[in-house]
This record gives sequence, structure tokens and C-alpha cells, in this order.
Amino acid sequence: MNVHAQSSSRKAPAGAQNLTACVVTASYAPDFERCRLLCETMDRHVEGSFRHLLLVESRDVQKFKALETARRIVVDERDLLPSWLRPFSDPSSGFKRRIWLSPWTKPLRGWHVQQLRRIAIAEHLDEQVLVYCDSDVAFLRPFSLSAFNRGNDIRLYRRISDAGHVPAPDDHLWQANAARILGIAAPKTSGFDYINTLIAWRRDTVRAMRRHIELVSGKGWLETIASDRKFSECTLYGRYVDEVTGGAHHFVESNEFCRVHWNGTPMTGDEINQFIGSMGPGQVAIGMQSFIGTDVGQLRRALGL
Repeated sequence: MNVHAQSSSRKAPAGAQNLTACVVTASYAPDFERCRLLCETMDRHVEGSFRHLLLVESRDVQKFKALETARRIVVDERDLLPSWLRPFSDPSSGFKRRIWLSPWTKPLRGWHVQQLRRIAIAEHLDEQVLVYCDSDVAFLRPFSLSAFNRGNDIRLYRRISDAGHVPAPDDHLWQANAARILGIAAPKTSGFDYINTLIAWRRDTVRAMRRHIELVSGKGWLETIASDRKFSECTLYGRYVDEVTGGAHHFVESNEFCRVHWNGTPMTGDEINQFIGSMGPGQVAIGMQSFIGTDVGQLRRALGL
């Protein structure tokens, strides 16, 4: 795996540091066509010089190689995760789904392991800013990754969980586990929601968070996080920044760059067009959660592709 090559410098806004950025997408074979759409729209709309890493399971590497370009690299999870955590076809699903097993973690599904890949990749990169974008996202408007930094500070997405923004049903469990993992005495729920796509983390902060987790637990960061299946990498990072570092080297914003259809039924073409038409002025992309099953062809037609 050659992911250490530094991306080309991008021009920073006046008064800002010239921080380098890398876009990171964790994906898997059933989302390949959605990921292809992401790559096409990213190449069309995202400005500047940056690298795009696709993090996938070993058996999916060859399939995703079709999406590689001069700046897009496919990364095998075997180069990121310990050898003792291994995927198998799950007989309880008729061998249709994958399960990751090890002596030191709970049995994990693909969405758990994708989160672990996002944390693990920070150890292998030179770029200072890691922009996380799900593979079921499509860009519709011009966007510069410089939106994620002000000088040497990185944007932390954070919203207040209130009547106008209801968190996911498992949020209270993610919050409680984040407190345990990070050694935060109180509270077990922060009242903040850090979960979104098209968000940024600082590479050095991710590395420091891993060291902090190991210091608190006396075990490896991955074993500690995956000792319970109810975890959220976004909640972990957000609470680490807010409650362990005191917000060091970050600034907080609550507006979303990506309008996401989180739950519901597959959208028709007219519904997709209405969804696009309801994008806010600062939103540059849409996300259609892949498990909902909205047809990729419908998405392409709505985007004129």
C-alpha cells in the first residue's frame, strides 16, 4: 500500500495555512455503482489538488480498482487492520452477508469495520485534513476542501440534539460507549450530534485519540472500541475533541454540506428531483442511504448523467 505519497499542495484562502487534504471513502461491493457515481461527481465538482482513498475489504479490491485514477487509490483493509480480525461469509444470512470475527472483539458487521478503517487510515497518511465522504453521496455543486479549515483549525461538525434535530435511535448507546472508551466521567450523553457525511477530522487528532484510548483502557484502540457493537466513530471523535482536548485546533459549525436522505423508502425520479430542489444554499451534495434502495439509474437521470 502506497498511501504515504503527499498530495499536491492546494492554494489556501487569504490568511489560511496551506493544509493538505485527503478524501476518504469506506465502501463495499454492493455499493460499487454508487461509489462510481460519487467518483464521477467528485471529479466534476470538487476543486483543487487532493487524493481520494477508497477503503475496502480484500475481496473487493480488484472490483474497485476500476475506479482508480492518478489521484484515486484503492486501499485493502488488510493494510489497515490487524491480522487477527478477519471476515467470513455469515451462514446465518445464507452466506449473503459478511461478519468479522476475532478473539478480542464482538462479531462485527461491515458498517462496524468501515468505521474502524476510517480511524486506522490516519496512521498511514501525510495529509493534515481527512475529509470523510460516504460512497452513497453525489456532488451537484462546486466545492473546495478549503471549506474545512480556518488557518490551522479544522471544522468540527456538531449539532445540538433537540426537537428540531432528533438523533438516531441508538445515539444514547453510542454516547454512553464513547464516554466509557474515552474515560469521560460525565455526562454519558453530551446533547450533541456529530454524525454526518462530508465532514473533516485532523490527522494528528485522530492519532492522539487512538493513543488516549489505549492509555485509558490499557488495551489496543481497536479492541477497546469493538468490545461493544454499539459505537459511532463520529461520536467518539467529536467527544474527544470537545471533552478531552477542549476543542483544540477546531472550530464548530452545524450547517451540513450534504443533504442526506437517512431513512424511508426508495425514492422515485420525481421525489429525487424534489429532494434536490430542497437543498439549502450551503449544501453541495446529496446522500441517499444505500440500504434504502433508491435506484442508482434514477439518481443518474436526476443528475443528468
